[in-house]
Amino acid sequence: MELNRSEKDFLMQAIETASANISDGGGPFGAVVVMEGKVISRSGNRVISEHDPTAHAELLAIRMAAAALGTHDLSDCVIYSSCEPCPMCLGAIYWSGIRRVVYASDRYRAASAGFNDEMIYSELALDSGSRSIAMDRALTDEGDRVFSLWDNYPGKILY
Repeated sequence: MELNRSEKDFLMQAIETASANISDGGGPFGAVVVMEGKVISRSGNRVISEHDPTAHAELLAIRMAAAALGTHDLSDCVIYSSCEPCPMCLGAIYWSGIRRVVYASDRYRAASAGFNDEMIYSELALDSGSRSIAMDRALTDEGDRVFSLWDNYPGKILY
């Protein structure tokens, strides 16, 4: 796909963030969230430095953008990432409402550098009883009652 000049600039910002992040103790990933041609947030991967396995660049940039905009709905935003988002980040992108992802490197190149997500993609395709992580369901009625409360809650905001 051919990007226009500003799109290339935003993607380069994500790539530059990833590059700088390495010498700053982070992983080789960067992300930039843009709305209406303006950068809202920018982050590198902070898994090691934050001791947080969820501190991926895309997740951090989404959190920062949501805070800056005061909303959980980022449907007017585009995320630019130095690499194809992993399954966790892709889930967050869907939940945030972002409708477009522009990325540079792909998951196969990330895997060759030691960041292999293929097991997660494979696991997600399995039913819960076949996954390598035990998934035990219990207290079903009690858990379902919470959704009944939600169904009848007049102040709910769907997301």
